[in-house]
Amino acid sequence: MPTADHRDKARRARSFGAAAQEYERGRPTYPPESVSWLVPEEARTVVDIGAGTGKLTRTLLSPGREVIAVEPSAEMRDQFARVLPEVRMLAATAEFIPLPDASADVVVCAQAWHWVSPELAIPEAARVLRPGGRLSLVWNTRDVSEPWVAELDRILLERESARADARIPHVQPPFGLLEHRDFRWAHPTSPEEIVSMVASRSCVITMAPMARQELLDSVWTLVAAEGPTEMPYVTECYRAAVAPA
Repeated sequence: MPTADHRDKARRARSFGAAAQEYERGRPTYPPESVSWLVPEEARTVVDIGAGTGKLTRTLLSPGREVIAVEPSAEMRDQFARVLPEVRMLAATAEFIPLPDASADVVVCAQAWHWVSPELAIPEAARVLRPGGRLSLVWNTRDVSEPWVAELDRILLERESARADARIPHVQPPFGLLEHRDFRWAHPTSPEEIVSMVASRSCVITMAPMARQELLDSVWTLVAAEGPTEMPYVTECYRAAVAPA
């Protein structure tokens, strides 16, 4: 039987559809050098799990490569189709991927692995991958070494009741050694887009309306005064290959 923690995680994961437009407007993409580390140039078939509105997908596209997006939220899929109508999209999850065995070179998951059930998602990724294929996981985290970003995080932590997302993944056989690398970069943005980014967070979406508005007002006060033109990020990347049989 699912625990209260599992039920809460599932509820928060489902909430993103309600903020699909804010997600597209406010969330960053991913630096090309991080994608090159996550996905080898020779990869011909890449499965993008939890593709959302296609923030990572558009960076994965390359001549001669097929990218297959997987996304459970209908609202997110609608946003995705507006941006990337040519990319194949599957209404599915990391735990049940409707693709044949050994059909992909890389399974990549951006900003979403903490929502999945690893006991199901890990063997499912291994099933879909060809021998030697790679599972790649990535998160964009705000770089709080910048003072105003640290203040933004203080506001969020002060108002949010939910715990911080766990971003240190654990993989198990048939995957081998988990490698990790960080990439520092800055995403062009505006105060309005930063408010949209905050509004697209699951724990903000699921707040009571009054508390949510108070939080967004506090964020707007900070960023309107600061007037940032970019948001510094650390892109945290992990990869592991299917171990030889």
